[in-house]
Amino acid sequence: MSRIVFLEERCKGCGLCVAACPVHILRPSGRFNRHGYELMEMAGTCTGCTSCAIMCPDVAIRVFRSVKPGENAA
Repeated sequence: MSRIVFLEERCKGCGLCVAACPVHILRPSGRFNRHGYELMEMAGTCTGCTSCAIMCPDVAIRVFRSVKPGENAA
């Protein structure tokens, strides 16, 4: 299973990642960073497509993709 890590102090809560997610697993978390911006969270199974990270204007998202059986990890 792939996972998403949000760099919380970089996030400005714009929600572009939420709109970009094709499987609709991202949502506002109700938590805020020290700058007062609402943070996003993952609420489901990530496919590792990286759409959210590509869309993020603040480069605040890291996607860690799982290696599927039969794929080369290198």
